[in-house]
Amino acid sequence: MPTAYSKIFTKYPLLRGMATYSVLWPTSSLVQQTFEKNKFGDYDLWRCARYGLFGSCYVAPSLYSWLTIANIIWPGTSIRSGIIKTCVETITYAPFAMISFYFIMSLLESKPFYEAVAEVEAKFLPTYKMAVTIWPTIAMINFCLIPPNNRVPFISICSLVWTSYLAYMKHLDKEKIMVSSTTNPVKLLKATY
Repeated sequence: MPTAYSKIFTKYPLLRGMATYSVLWPTSSLVQQTFEKNKFGDYDLWRCARYGLFGSCYVAPSLYSWLTIANIIWPGTSIRSGIIKTCVETITYAPFAMISFYFIMSLLESKPFYEAVAEVEAKFLPTYKMAVTIWPTIAMINFCLIPPNNRVPFISICSLVWTSYLAYMKHLDKEKIMVSSTTNPVKLLKATY
């Protein structure tokens, strides 16, 4: 017997995405902070709150909008449709989402505008390089195998690991990244541990 919550989440998939991201994004921040070797009492809960706010109020609606538009323009789950959606997503939504992440999260940290811009300039390219090695496969699975009403939750689950990586990149010193910006992003990830 469906509960009231499941009925609401079925009727309004955006709310389901927002609820999912309000949990997954702060969890990703906690995972990243754990890798920083924080003790339980040393977690930055305000950082987690910023991730929850950004994930639920910005990422979920923008992702939902993108997936809805993509499904209208290129309906269906064929391989051809999936390839088109994946290519368009990789060159449009992905850069938009990453730039928004670094810029808005910097502003949520009360950094001045010029620092937010500097962080985008330093961290966007290494992050984008990593994204294009991972997300096209996930996007193809999403577009070809997952029903439209379950696409945001599927991407949410996949993004737990990705968002932990974003949290890691967000809290790297931008000077380290600027020096290593021509380095393979996998080597950059290994070199900083």
